[in-house]
Amino acid sequence: MTDSNFYPLILKAPLKDYIWGGTRLKSDFGFESELEKVAEAWVVSCHKDGPSVVANGSLEGKTLEEAIDAFGPDALGNACKDFDRFPILVKLIDAKDRLSIQVHPSDEYARANEGDNGKTEMWYVIDCDEGAQLVYGFKHSIDSSEFKKRIESNTLDEVLNYVDVHKGDIFFIPSGTVHAIGKGILIAEIQQNSNVTYRVSDYGRLGADGKPRQLHVEKAIAVSNTNPPAAPYGNVGEVTVCGGSTVRHLAKCKYFDANLISLDGSCEIRNASSFVSLVVMDGETVLKSEQGSYRIKKGESVFIPCGIEFTLIGSAQILSASV
Repeated sequence: MTDSNFYPLILKAPLKDYIWGGTRLKSDFGFESELEKVAEAWVVSCHKDGPSVVANGSLEGKTLEEAIDAFGPDALGNACKDFDRFPILVKLIDAKDRLSIQVHPSDEYARANEGDNGKTEMWYVIDCDEGAQLVYGFKHSIDSSEFKKRIESNTLDEVLNYVDVHKGDIFFIPSGTVHAIGKGILIAEIQQNSNVTYRVSDYGRLGADGKPRQLHVEKAIAVSNTNPPAAPYGNVGEVTVCGGSTVRHLAKCKYFDANLISLDGSCEIRNASSFVSLVVMDGETVLKSEQGSYRIKKGESVFIPCGIEFTLIGSAQILSASV
């Protein structure tokens, strides 16, 4: 039975202006900012480096973490009982320029060395320029000694797996996977609730302070899986029918379960064991539940506490995340 205080939370996203960002999150998704570049919108976040803020109802103005604390642990559901914090972070990423070649550590390494979670993530390609590429692991297996030598000799590109990307592609990126988003790619990312990144190479770029951005070579070597990626990628994901709409399964691991809802009419959703977070990536939807009716447009996100049954109505592309 749902707590009578629970209701869907429409969220306002913190925005990040990293040097590689563009303007599509403002022009295409309607995010308002005085920043010249908006590289990332943290559309569902309880992380200290950029918490989402509630934009509706009695908890308006509270951070998402404060709102969940007010609701109590039942709002997250039994699927989250083994996590010591909110498990996920969802971002929209506009890479006008390429990101650094990087890697994220495991939980064990990150907690021992950074005081944070590790980072497993997945990417859904919302849009991309013709000919866009990204880095996804290695073309063939190498050992850590060769990895180090290639970083030092500037020949790492020769062994990295460069992939041509297309709109709708999926990439699942376990911790330890060396990766980089290429220029001209617009991505939705679902990840662990973490902000730990080790840069392997940044192409000699200068940061906002005019100095080369920090690299983390020794830590990167310590945590990297130097084998080719094992998970299928690209145009993958089983599709099921929900009313007149479809649901494409994107990724599932112990940290998150991600789906793409292609809404055309209506789709009923029950979340008996986990919260559900939704991000509208195109179009507009009305979310109807016992708690009320909520209109969610492109670029907006909503956190739905566990146990709330709801119906989505409209024509939209919606990224769904739960545990």
